[in-house]
Amino acid sequence: MSNEILYILLPDYAAHEAVYLSQAIASDEFALKENPKYVNKVVASTLEPVKSISGFQTLPDYSFETIPDDYAAIVLVGGFGWSTPLAERVVPIIRHALEKGKVVGAICNGASFMAKCGFLNHVRHTGNGLEQLKQWGGENYTNCDGYVNAQAVSDRNIVTANGSATLEFAKELLLLLENDTPERVEMYYQFNKQGFCALFS
Repeated sequence: MSNEILYILLPDYAAHEAVYLSQAIASDEFALKENPKYVNKVVASTLEPVKSISGFQTLPDYSFETIPDDYAAIVLVGGFGWSTPLAERVVPIIRHALEKGKVVGAICNGASFMAKCGFLNHVRHTGNGLEQLKQWGGENYTNCDGYVNAQAVSDRNIVTANGSATLEFAKELLLLLENDTPERVEMYYQFNKQGFCALFS
């Protein structure tokens, strides 16, 4: 379905990095949405449960072989799996998404993997620091000038973020996907950034 957000999870993924985005996709401030604009789906190498860094087991909706051809966005959730050989199997998935003009989000080591594959060479971007992007990217990473020292950066349908920017990452993707009005996205961001007591004291 073209309204699916596909979260790509590798073993030892960072579960917290998808929380704010997936929550806003599925619910509003009151309850689960009856008719959400988008639907969250999980993609992993197989249909077997994939374990997060914290030990949670997530059951995928799709494997790399059964991933649908049409969707709204793919999200590379960070974690330790991006430095393993298994990550190379995600390269065709990313390339297909970019060629089709889909939204691509990459946070933490997911952004570093994008640099490694040369996918950040023509966009403004960020990640876990320029040095890590250069280390991971090697000769394939040629866009140091495009690096922005920011929590999250959105450019040409690609959103990147460092590992501490879960909320900023969500905000940029929600805006790009037009999940809600800019005002409501900003309200969601501020509520979670400042906290209930700061806003409603």
